[in-house]
Amino acid sequence: MGGCFSDMKGAKEAVGGVNQKATNNNNDAVDFFYTSQGFQPLFTQVELSFSAYDLLDMDITSKSDPMLVVYAKKEDGKFEELGRTEVITNCLNPEWIEKINIAFHFEIVQPLVFHVYDIDTTYHSVSTKTLKLKDQDFIGEATCNLSEIVTKQNKSLTLKLQSKNGNINGKKNLGTVTIRAEETVSSRSVVEIIFRCSHLDNKDIFSKSDPFLRISRMVESGGTIPICKTEVIDNNLNPKWKPVCLNFQQFGSKLTLDRFRILTSKFVAIRKMQKSIADLEKLCHERKGANFVVPSKRKGQEKVLKGQLFVDQYNEKEQFSFIDYISSGFELNFMVAIDFTASNGDPQKSDSLHYIDVSGRLNSYQK
Repeated sequence: MGGCFSDMKGAKEAVGGVNQKATNNNNDAVDFFYTSQGFQPLFTQVELSFSAYDLLDMDITSKSDPMLVVYAKKEDGKFEELGRTEVITNCLNPEWIEKINIAFHFEIVQPLVFHVYDIDTTYHSVSTKTLKLKDQDFIGEATCNLSEIVTKQNKSLTLKLQSKNGNINGKKNLGTVTIRAEETVSSRSVVEIIFRCSHLDNKDIFSKSDPFLRISRMVESGGTIPICKTEVIDNNLNPKWKPVCLNFQQFGSKLTLDRFRILTSKFVAIRKMQKSIADLEKLCHERKGANFVVPSKRKGQEKVLKGQLFVDQYNEKEQFSFIDYISSGFELNFMVAIDFTASNGDPQKSDSLHYIDVSGRLNSYQK
């Protein structure tokens, strides 16, 4: 189980896991559908790297000092700057080191615009983030959709630079820019764990406890952030939960301490402990359990309890993403059917919701 989207059944299902939350304002209909169904939009983080070839030399006594700026083009036509590369001096074939991270949403169109500038020598000591672009020489621009990059088998796309009016600037060759996309490794590496407990305390009077396990990540401030919760197992003091799937982005590193808390379905705490992911891996290999303890203000005087946490399975693996499928040739077919009910009127008449206007005006269904 593990990678569930939401706790739709009142703590009866696992939540957390490999799901991530993203906001999406580019497609209200898609966003509304996901939200109404209790899901979050499907996306993955990709890292873009850039290089250029045969750039137009804007300098006289030396070569251009290029910098690339990336923009996302919004629905209203406005540009939102996503990031800038560093400046590479005296180079017409730059390979920039600076990368830009962006969330790829497969269900929406994400237009990107790339501007290449020649940075004046007097600005080389200025941070690229504070550079005024209007004071720099514009070399050229290129546009594409993010999907055009990630769907390539080698996840690389080369574009010809154009002038701002959309032309290739007459006979002048402005050069090309190559964009490469790489899915963020941390979002692909996952670990699947099967937890079980034995001899838990009973918190109910007329029956046994209904336990579930909640995992939280310890943060530098000393607090905790919940990252996953198993399903509830009714009336059981020796529960074994379904597999939980966590990605490495959620718990930071194997050495990061996580808090494992056992609660009942009524959110009454049974016991808790702190372990790192490395500790869990060790418990699995050694086939041993870790005892829950009652903390004490005095170090070394914690009360060791009979209840134990076991790791029956610990399996690290690479999770194949949607990008892997589409870059390997996977295709989606989308079909739409409209029910031409009589209540909507004769589609040949202009007052019908299904009427196709010869002037091109869209009807309610087309909108």
